[in-house]
Amino acid sequence: MKRSLKIGAVSGIGIFLHWTFLLLVAAIFGYYYVQSQSVGAAIASMGLILGVFVCVVLHELGHALTARRFGVGTRSITLYPIGGLARLQRIPSEPMKEFWIAVGGPAVNLAIAVVLALVVLVGDGMFAPTALQAPGGNTLTSLMWINLALAGFNLLPAFPMDGGRVLRALLATRQDYAQATQTAAHVGQAMAFLFGIFGLLSFNPILVFIALFVYVGAQQESQQAVYRAFTEGTPVRQAMVTRFATLDVDDTLDDAVNKLLAGTDHDFPVVQDGAVVGLLRRKQLIQALSDHDRDAPVRTVADREFFTTDPGAPLDDVFQRMNEADCSTVPVVNGTQLAGLLTLENVGELIMVSSALKTRATRAVKRADVNDDTVRRMAGEDDAAATGATQES
Repeated sequence: MKRSLKIGAVSGIGIFLHWTFLLLVAAIFGYYYVQSQSVGAAIASMGLILGVFVCVVLHELGHALTARRFGVGTRSITLYPIGGLARLQRIPSEPMKEFWIAVGGPAVNLAIAVVLALVVLVGDGMFAPTALQAPGGNTLTSLMWINLALAGFNLLPAFPMDGGRVLRALLATRQDYAQATQTAAHVGQAMAFLFGIFGLLSFNPILVFIALFVYVGAQQESQQAVYRAFTEGTPVRQAMVTRFATLDVDDTLDDAVNKLLAGTDHDFPVVQDGAVVGLLRRKQLIQALSDHDRDAPVRTVADREFFTTDPGAPLDDVFQRMNEADCSTVPVVNGTQLAGLLTLENVGELIMVSSALKTRATRAVKRADVNDDTVRRMAGEDDAAATGATQES
């Protein structure tokens, strides 16, 4: 959110505009200026940009409000040049709930397109896609086609588009969540490969960009599914660090440097009477050394904008929140007292350990199945031998 500007809120959901959204404005302005060679026509296209902006917000609200019906909150909506992103508090574990949340956005675009089509029909306007070449005189028709394009593009069965989540939800009705995600991610990566090849052969940089976007999105979604599979149902206490260094509010930057060099800790909770009042990260410490004397108290430079969790909190929820906040360390408090630290490094180590144990258990099951088959085969051979002996006698 640090690179985004809050422009409003709907139903308690904050709406943010990422600074890169200005790239979309500049691109549309440049496109219509090149097409018309007229600044006036390009300025007239700003009405279309505003319309697209509203439609993207409504698309994301479609996701958010559908999620709310299933008891899933939305932290925020952020608009990027490639579209919007509704940050849900969690992904529902029930496949059909995820299905309806995923289709909620494209359904809004289809509804908008239908309404605009009726308005254009009543007004005896033009329906041809060529209206996009002159948005100043055909704004409603242009918006109709753009909404149809948004719905179609988002329903492509590839992450991070809505269609990828729809495909995963349908697969998850027959497979476990991680396997369904892997399958959907492979489909998305195959589509990205085709987009990339076609883009290179047709010298279309936009298709190449979309291919990279889809490929990376599918890879990230697959990785997140693996993390979720190992962290779901696990409490924070199983992954938190219990041996770590702390700083007192009266400690100096020199004390912090000594603890940084003496151990492996990178982030230090600043405590007062056992309660966390700040968090001094290594990056902040290094920056503070260039701006302050070494005898400056750590409380003056420690970060006071941090969130905490408790030992019994679901690890997957906290892990997702850490990724969204770009936070590597979270203090774990029991009541008001500091009980531990949750770090991304430790979560990764927990996942590696769990993965190794799961692999070992799978091999043990396979060996047991092989042994069972051997016993059955030997028993069958013994029975056949006994039967043959009986017949001979």
